[in-house]
Amino acid sequence: MGFWQRWFGNDDGRYPQKLMESLLAMAWFVEARDPYTGGHLWRVSRYAWLLAQAVELPEVDVARISLGGFLHDLGKIGVPDAILRKPDQLTEEEYAVIKTHPDIGLRMLAGHPLATLVTEAVSQHHERPDGRGYPYGLSGEQIPLDARIVGICDAFDAMTSHRPYRAGMPEQKALSILKAEAGHQFDTDLVDAFLLLGQHGKLSPIMEHSDDGIPLRSCPMCGPTLAIRREQKAGEQIYCGNCSGEFELTLDDESRLQATPTGKTGNAKDLEPEADTALIARTVRGIVERLPLSGLLKHNHQYVSRNEL
Repeated sequence: MGFWQRWFGNDDGRYPQKLMESLLAMAWFVEARDPYTGGHLWRVSRYAWLLAQAVELPEVDVARISLGGFLHDLGKIGVPDAILRKPDQLTEEEYAVIKTHPDIGLRMLAGHPLATLVTEAVSQHHERPDGRGYPYGLSGEQIPLDARIVGICDAFDAMTSHRPYRAGMPEQKALSILKAEAGHQFDTDLVDAFLLLGQHGKLSPIMEHSDDGIPLRSCPMCGPTLAIRREQKAGEQIYCGNCSGEFELTLDDESRLQATPTGKTGNAKDLEPEADTALIARTVRGIVERLPLSGLLKHNHQYVSRNEL
């Protein structure tokens, strides 16, 4: 019996689902280190799902690429907080550290039974068609389709999300940048398909959200850093991961949860990251509904066998 089977057990029939949930939980804790990326992994996963469907890929590939979108930044756990959360432009030396995260992600995945499903998205989402990407300097068709799709979705979310040093771009401005970089930083055909998603209104319900129908709420000091969980209710407290400000969840006139500042700050216990296990479980179920995990595992086995030839 392998390590992951011993860790999770294999007697309840949920071993494959637990495997997938373990991967998403690891990625979520990486994201939790940076308050300005709240919901980033969920959004990239959703964009990747839409784009893979738009180019008419088989359901097994759509599910795999969506999973890769959630896990693409796994290696950022190896980037120091001083760099990951720096509010100013990075130096060349600091950027060189950032560029190590694809390889770190690969090392973190080593030995996981589902690793090969997401290896390409994790390791190559910063490669560019013009060969100026990293870590391998691949170009054109050398870059796997999974990585090309996730790379576009990652860049679009980065541009449309708030950062300490700038506000998020409007959707149309970000799309215009993708169009201008088609053939250089991004795959031309995939950019065209992504632009159509924007024209059809498929992107805006995901932008600045941390879950379906749940927009990020703003901290007066730090901007949209507050991710409300679907299961939370009025009267509960949440905290800004950047300034530690405390907020109480209240209902507006339309019974939607809002975050109201209390004027207090959270203590160390309040600020401990806690994985959104409900969101992770729903994300896994969303994949399973379209493709049983047994199919993903079979696909994973075939992928490994193919690449060992």
